[in-house]
Amino acid sequence: MVDGRQQPITLSFDRGTLLLTGPQPQEGSVAWASRPWTPDHGQDARESGMGLGSPTQNSALGGPFQPMDSGSRAGCPCHWQWDARVGAWRCEAIHYQAMRAALSRRFRACFRDEVLKPVRVSWPKTDLPVLRTEQKEALEAWVKGGRRGQIVMPTGTGKTEVAFAAMAETQVATLVVAPVRDLMYQWHRRILAAFGYDAGIVGDNTFDIKPVTVTTYDSAYIHMDKMGAGFGLLIFDEEHHLPGQCRREAAILSTATMRLGLTATPERSDGLEADLDWLIGPVAYRLPFKTVRGSTLADFDVVRVPVALNDAEQATYDQCSRVVQHFLASRRKETPGYTWQDLCKETGKDPQARHAQKAYYLKRSIEDRAAEKLRVLEDIFRLHYGQQILIFAGSNAMAIEVSKRFLVPTILSHTRKRERLAVLEGFAKGEFTVLVANRVLDEGVDVPEAKVAVVIGGQASTRQATQRLGRVLRRSGSSRATLYEVVCDDTKEVERSRKRRQGDAYERTVHRRV
Repeated sequence: MVDGRQQPITLSFDRGTLLLTGPQPQEGSVAWASRPWTPDHGQDARESGMGLGSPTQNSALGGPFQPMDSGSRAGCPCHWQWDARVGAWRCEAIHYQAMRAALSRRFRACFRDEVLKPVRVSWPKTDLPVLRTEQKEALEAWVKGGRRGQIVMPTGTGKTEVAFAAMAETQVATLVVAPVRDLMYQWHRRILAAFGYDAGIVGDNTFDIKPVTVTTYDSAYIHMDKMGAGFGLLIFDEEHHLPGQCRREAAILSTATMRLGLTATPERSDGLEADLDWLIGPVAYRLPFKTVRGSTLADFDVVRVPVALNDAEQATYDQCSRVVQHFLASRRKETPGYTWQDLCKETGKDPQARHAQKAYYLKRSIEDRAAEKLRVLEDIFRLHYGQQILIFAGSNAMAIEVSKRFLVPTILSHTRKRERLAVLEGFAKGEFTVLVANRVLDEGVDVPEAKVAVVIGGQASTRQATQRLGRVLRRSGSSRATLYEVVCDDTKEVERSRKRRQGDAYERTVHRRV
């Protein structure tokens, strides 16, 4: 109270956090505020969307605000912490929607919301395709879920068109977050074509913020403390990248009340995909692969081609295997439960561990660059002469080797933007019939219609396998797609091949071995 009047309560945005000024800390309130709050399921909480418990009578805030919306779920507790430097309370910006509702309810006319509001966007044009049934269902499910949630649809079924429909429906300042620069520029081009809007770019040595902006995950978490209050809608393309230790800051430091996540494969090896429920929102719509196979997506065959190592490769491979096995066996006698991760930790101080690690990497290199794979590639090129073919290598070295051997273009992570565009345009026009890549084309990048893909190396990830398969499944007429998988027999590559084919995209698929 000041002169009989209640002190104004002001909520603002500051460096990726919400700043609450007005209430002063009293005895016990700082200790209380540092604890996470649990939801109160009482009638008042359900009516207002917030629980208003009171763990201490000394708190100037009068008790915690217990968020009940998707921005403050289990796993993302909301903490108010007193910042003596500025004389105010702070909490993460992701809680803005819940905190605004609670503060407005509690302090009524004394509450002032000074967080920057996102502007409305008037599109110069709206040139969008008519949504298919499954796309309409996805958009409706997202809207019904409060415009916060994830859309999980197979590669090639038009997740980007759903995102554009969401942008057209909300007409609010939007930030699109993509995993890599190629996808960032692809979004920029497609927004320009669909809406006639020249979006801003944050990333690749550019910092140009506009009401509609595209960026990468890395640039987003670096700069979100400065731009987190300017957008009403966040779109996370390939959302499975978001839960990483640093990249999640792109969601946590933003006040955006509407959030849309897009992916074909949300699963992660570390299990952190569960955090997407509070970083973005729960899964609003999931489209099984089998539902669209043969209709929206082309039908396909998987052909497994086993190859053998030559004598020199086999001798080196066996020697490397013995080195690794001997080292691990000797260490496990001394330290039961000794793992490969333990070996990697010791490589900086133990020459034997470093020698074993080098042997392991040499084994992987032999599997990846087996000479027989090049011969099989030559046969596949002859079999599909004149057709567009994508080659997915397991390393940059193998991609370059294929490129040199057959004089075909390759796209790698360090390929410059202008060269990448020239190669993709040449492939689209038929100037090149073969395109080689390592991981660059695994996710999201629009690849001209190709119906033949050859995997000559890769990880055991089902996500990578599904994404690569999706590159050739965009339907065009009645064409049937073919995925060749060239695998070195009697090596660890066989086991990786089995693991990456365990996804739902490979269910009820005819696997032929030649």
